[in-house]
Amino acid sequence: MERLKKLWNFLTAPEMVLYIVFGVLTTAVNILSFGLLRDVLRWELLTANTLAWVLSVAFAFVTNKLFVFQSKSFAAKTFWRELASFVGARLLSLGVDTVGMWLLVILLSWNDWLAKVIMNVIVIVLNYVFSKLFIFKDPHSPAK
Repeated sequence: MERLKKLWNFLTAPEMVLYIVFGVLTTAVNILSFGLLRDVLRWELLTANTLAWVLSVAFAFVTNKLFVFQSKSFAAKTFWRELASFVGARLLSLGVDTVGMWLLVILLSWNDWLAKVIMNVIVIVLNYVFSKLFIFKDPHSPAK
């Protein structure tokens, strides 16, 4: 019971609620962009996936910086460190997403949409860990 209470407290903490809300919106940007590019414009799978990623990362950086992790500093050193770290972490998760999409859709012949949803769940978890532990932290604060 104590584990459930800790999990509930973690999932309902203001930071986590905001991360989930903006994560859902980021995922919507990603999936809607992917759908437009793949299904409407008939772009190639990995090209559509990559551009959808670029659009969702831009949205995610702004919302994570300002609202989720409340990193309000726009001092050049802080901003560029955060942006570079954010993009670097997202490139890693793009690699995971791209390999996963290739594996599930091209190699295993899964449905594009099922694969996209599954890969988004995996990517969201990875991105939270990177953002919380490495990107939006005060470099002068003691380790938690």
